[in-house]
Amino acid sequence: MEPRAARPALLGGLCLALLLLAGAREPASGDHEWKKLILVQHWPVTVCEEVNDCREPPDYWTIHGLWPDKGGECNRSWHFNLDEIKDLLGEMKMYWPDVIHSSPNRTQFWKHEWEKHGTCAAQLEALNSQRKYFGTSLALYKQLDLNSKLLKLGIKPSINYYHLSDFHDALTRVYGVVPKIQCLPPEQDEQVQTIGQIELCLTKEDLHLRNCTEPGEPPPAKRGPWAAAARGLSVCESGPVFYPPPPKH
Repeated sequence: MEPRAARPALLGGLCLALLLLAGAREPASGDHEWKKLILVQHWPVTVCEEVNDCREPPDYWTIHGLWPDKGGECNRSWHFNLDEIKDLLGEMKMYWPDVIHSSPNRTQFWKHEWEKHGTCAAQLEALNSQRKYFGTSLALYKQLDLNSKLLKLGIKPSINYYHLSDFHDALTRVYGVVPKIQCLPPEQDEQVQTIGQIELCLTKEDLHLRNCTEPGEPPPAKRGPWAAAARGLSVCESGPVFYPPPPKH
């Protein structure tokens, strides 16, 4: 039989555990508050160059994700459920493919994007389910139509180099907002950075395009000399850029 004095402590501990469990299932707040969404699209040829581990990448820009500008894994109990987006699978495989991994790991990419970014984006009613999050991301991708916009502007993959301003000025002109363009730095024996990712930013209130930088926001820090050990996508530096064509098969 338990001592009478121990019972209140035991009950108190049980109540605390239940409260913690319940809290773990609620979306986090505070540090996860965000101001804008970022539709991130990447160039599969560069992704493959970065990881050196994929074959026959798509020859068009694909979705990397729809990211709030702050926070991640806002609700770890809200797990990815493929059944909720079954009607989107055809478009997901085409426009949001896992460039690096082939089947059967294809869904791990979507799972990661939902659990890291989607659970934070779900603060908005327009994105508060997996079906809404992925469906809205696909709709924005098709509406903004980066692939055809670049082609109409005369910017297409080439063995010849562009200048970063060719991309920046053209995209700013056609979308009316300032994008963020990221590059893969060259190997030690190379001289030119490689275009890898383009971010277009959206307002939190109504998902309208907006500048990716805040007024008065300082420019990104200079990376210094290129180093192979420090490779990874980061904001492009002014100068020549390589927009690599898909490999010939």
